[in-house]
Amino acid sequence: MAALQYVHVPNYAAIMFRRTYKDLAMPGALMDRAHAWLDNTDAKWSEKDKTWTFPSGATLTFAYLQHENDKYNYQGAEFQFVAFDELTQFEESQYRYLFSRLRRLKGSDVPLRCYSASNPGGRGHSWVRQRILIEGPKKGREFIPSKLEDNPYLDTEDYEQSLAEMSQYEIQQLRHGDWDAVPDGEMFKRHWFKIVKEAPADVKKVRYWDLAATDKKKATDTTAYTAGVKMGMKDGQYYIMDMRRVQLSPLAVEQLIRQTAELDGVGVPVWMEQEPGSSGVNTIDHYRRKVLNGFAFYGDRPTGPKEERARPLAAAAEAGNVFLVEGDWVNDFLDEIVGFPAGQYKDQTDVSAASLSILNEMKEMKHAVKPTIGSVKRR
Repeated sequence: MAALQYVHVPNYAAIMFRRTYKDLAMPGALMDRAHAWLDNTDAKWSEKDKTWTFPSGATLTFAYLQHENDKYNYQGAEFQFVAFDELTQFEESQYRYLFSRLRRLKGSDVPLRCYSASNPGGRGHSWVRQRILIEGPKKGREFIPSKLEDNPYLDTEDYEQSLAEMSQYEIQQLRHGDWDAVPDGEMFKRHWFKIVKEAPADVKKVRYWDLAATDKKKATDTTAYTAGVKMGMKDGQYYIMDMRRVQLSPLAVEQLIRQTAELDGVGVPVWMEQEPGSSGVNTIDHYRRKVLNGFAFYGDRPTGPKEERARPLAAAAEAGNVFLVEGDWVNDFLDEIVGFPAGQYKDQTDVSAASLSILNEMKEMKHAVKPTIGSVKRR
């Protein structure tokens, strides 16, 4: 209804997104509802463009953003209304990019609007909660909660019975609209990790990288990230102080790793997972001679399944000994680690587990970290 509000205005353009075409086309979904309302009007439907054109020349288009780079299909376009249905299914980068398409002619009375609807949950739960519920009131982002009781036309009794088949946290999300209801993980629980303002000044620190040098423009939904964690340890407690997580070209990754090392300082040794075979040896050698010359740098060859390597981190977290220093990376980290090992991404978990093991080995060996020409194999 909001999208149709200004279709009497010449050149008005509205667009509505779901994550996939299938989501758009399902019975009762956006396109189905539009046909029910508009088929018997003067508006004309283009099946090819998925667009309604109105007698004024105004348009309403239905579209999807299945892959990250699909957002670039709308470069150069301009709309006065952009909407996302089930916002938590989208990436934040897709959502924010479409704001650049909100434009109007000078003197126009048509407002620029971005509307969204969503249940809690889904891949984008954390960023939507942060942007809309937490930051929203201060930044003029309006949130209008709606629950089952707000829709008197639903058969509430049958719906309640259907929801009863779901897990407790899903019931809290879908029945009660609870944005604080999140699932516990298989190996890690969200409440195990304590958020602190800062780490103690005298913690022993390492920075650990796992490379996945893929330019974001070429990435797919399953492409791994380059991840680099800085972790500190003191008195048996561990502090995750910073997390870098990017999809960049190999050259840009090198520049980021060098810059991060300079910011961390020469007192923070840098470790990097070494891939098997000669290519892994060459990568470590390149970083040692060309990228991180002057820094204490180690190649690391971990062995064993990822789940086994993550168990010491899980044990420390369960004991209340893993702290997260406040930062904009914390929500993404928690989303990933509570989904480990079944989740799509494991990069941040892997580097955190490796850092904890290395800090423990440094303590046991009581050796000073210094540059080496070799790499270390850990079990």
